[in-house]
Amino acid sequence: MAESMTKSVLVDEEETTASPRGSRFEQIALIAAMFVGSVLMWAGAPAFWLWLAGQFSKVSSSGMNQYLMVIVGIPVSMVIIGKGLARLDHRYTNRFGNPTETHFAAARWLRSARGGGEEEPPSMLDKVLVVAVGMALLAVGIWFVFFSAGSQGPH
Repeated sequence: MAESMTKSVLVDEEETTASPRGSRFEQIALIAAMFVGSVLMWAGAPAFWLWLAGQFSKVSSSGMNQYLMVIVGIPVSMVIIGKGLARLDHRYTNRFGNPTETHFAAARWLRSARGGGEEEPPSMLDKVLVVAVGMALLAVGIWFVFFSAGSQGPH
C-alpha cells in the first residue's frame, strides 16, 4: 500500500514538472498571436484609422474631425495592442521562458547606454517585433521597386 502511494506521488511530481513547460502547440500559438499583434500594431491600426477618416471625409465636409480622429485613434490603438502584446509575452515567458528575476526591472530605454549591469537576453516579443518590422520593410521595398507607379525599377 505504501509502495503504491510512493509511486503515485512520484508520478504526480513528474507530471507537475513536465506540465508547466506547456505544449508545443501553445508555444507556436502564442508566438503567432504576438506576430499578428505586432503587424496589427504597426500596420493594421494606422491603416484602419486612415481608412475610417477617409470614410468620414466622404460623409462630412469638416476636415479637422478626421485629423483629430487619426491623431488620437492611432496612438490609443497602438497602446491597447501593445498592452495586449505585453500580456502575451508575459504569458509566454511564464510558460516557456526561464524567468530568472522576480522583481520589476527598468525598461531597456531607461538604462544607461554606457553599460552598468548585466544585459538580459531579448524576450520572445522583442524577437517577434524585429522579424515583423523586417518583413514590413522588405514588403515596402518590394512594393516600391516593382509595383509603385513612380519607381524606376523593372516593370
